[in-house]
Amino acid sequence: MSRFSFDLKATDGRARTGVISTPRGDIRTPAFMPVGTAATVKAMLPGSVRETGADILLGNTYHLMLRPTAERIDALGGLHKFMNWDRPILTDSGGFQVMSLADLRKLTENGVTFKSHIDGSKHELTPERSMEIQRLLGSDIVMCFDECPALPADRDRLAQSMELSMRWAKRSREAFGDRPGHALFGIQQGGLEQDLRGQSAEALREIGFEGYAVGGLAVGEGQEAMFGCLDYAPEQLPADKPRYLMGVGKPDDIVGAVARGIDMMDCVLPSRSGRTGQVFTRRGVLNIKNARHMDDPRPLDENCDCPACRGYSRAYLHHVFRSQEIISAMLLTWHNLRYYQDLMVGMRTAIAAGTFAAWQAAFHAGRAEGDIDPL
Repeated sequence: MSRFSFDLKATDGRARTGVISTPRGDIRTPAFMPVGTAATVKAMLPGSVRETGADILLGNTYHLMLRPTAERIDALGGLHKFMNWDRPILTDSGGFQVMSLADLRKLTENGVTFKSHIDGSKHELTPERSMEIQRLLGSDIVMCFDECPALPADRDRLAQSMELSMRWAKRSREAFGDRPGHALFGIQQGGLEQDLRGQSAEALREIGFEGYAVGGLAVGEGQEAMFGCLDYAPEQLPADKPRYLMGVGKPDDIVGAVARGIDMMDCVLPSRSGRTGQVFTRRGVLNIKNARHMDDPRPLDENCDCPACRGYSRAYLHHVFRSQEIISAMLLTWHNLRYYQDLMVGMRTAIAAGTFAAWQAAFHAGRAEGDIDPL
């Protein structure tokens, strides 16, 4: 089995483009990972997700451990076979969902005990158990188990949380063991405190990982604060390994993150927005439920070649959304995922050509124009 590796192809300023190689295929970076929380990207077939341009999906340890359970997925051949996706999968550690979704949490040095949000059953998640679950799932990229406090938080709380996460990172590394072809990513914490981020990065470097994530952002701090942190946080991590910004985000968040040295991102936004009628285009965001689209025969985006834009008018998409037809979620999700992947193609091409600054200016100018005028 071939090993996990990262080849940095080109840089333009701090923006980077490269290729992550895995036994299940290459991941072109910058990469956006659609979120398949419960072993499915909602409203999409796996083959359709691949057609949008996605090289990798994200699965959720917390949700899958509760239902249908990691043990059941393992017995059925692993997550790739279970969900019919033969390309790379990254699984998160479950820590963020435990902190945000579970009831009656109890945090100790060992881990977290909690009650399921589904049926109230009691569970314990530790670094060792998180590694075991992700091994049973068979994911290609495994995330360390960490604690992610909501922002804003005071410095003492952030320091304690970061130090606990670093102890858990070491335990995660030990429990992960030797798994050729699979990768373990460490997660930098420290809130918006530069020195705490630096201490976290130093601890992670000492342990050693195949990739590194910037964690603890996109949790309520706002874009300005997030970008302020990204002005230094990625540079604190090894330059020869992938850098993953967890849970981001809106198109301008993604472009700003790539400009600051980020290689990988994930977010539920394109799929969730598709189900609620929010559509991303090169000219900004439109809401398909608005009456202005009712008699409009034009596509969502004349420069997009997704099925929604090739075969259907705004008027039709407005109608099926208003009628709560399932095809609405399918077509709008497909379009949004394609928009996000086209965004990544544009950035990869521009970085390789040394024209990223011009591309970025054109991106913002296009979004500032706003949607096409109504008929």
